[in-house]
Amino acid sequence: MIYGYIRVSTDHQTTLNQEFEITRFCRGKSMEISGWIRETISGTQAYDKRALGKLLRRVGKGDLIICTEISRLGRKLYMIMEILSTCMNKGCQVWTVKEGYRLGDDIQSKVLAFAFGLSAEIERRLISARTREALARRKAEGKRVGRPEGSKSKVRLLDERKEEILAWLAQGESKAAIARRLGVSRGTFYQWEKGGEFK
Repeated sequence: MIYGYIRVSTDHQTTLNQEFEITRFCRGKSMEISGWIRETISGTQAYDKRALGKLLRRVGKGDLIICTEISRLGRKLYMIMEILSTCMNKGCQVWTVKEGYRLGDDIQSKVLAFAFGLSAEIERRLISARTREALARRKAEGKRVGRPEGSKSKVRLLDERKEEILAWLAQGESKAAIARRLGVSRGTFYQWEKGGEFK
């Protein structure tokens, strides 16, 4: 099976350009797309929670995934590496139209995969080093490091008013409106909810 994979980040973008490029590419090689996977989602989202994840669970030996660019698979190197590794382990190839990558179960693919993996590891280490340096610099400048002081008090406020929040939700009030009513940001409200305080 030959799958055309298309991803755009927002509703304001169209999938038509990517579909046109993949179709033209396949026509030039006398290939036909068996099925299309189109999704509108950020490439930073975990791939196993996307339509791409469902596709990866379905593909097998001899299958082929074609996309316009490697960045369509994901926006982080380590994520792309995981995707390529999954495909290679299953015997599924990944081709890109623009960069001309032909990733399969051959030595060139493995060398390229190694290069991607090394780049991803270097990127992770650089991010970690930059974070440590930034924290050390903030400490040296006498600035507070860590969670803002006000955050804990806001979380306590949400804990204390949990019953009211439940009542408002039951009445159909939106979370954004509740956050405004309580004088906290939506981010703080969602963080509180996600952290398990909201049950």
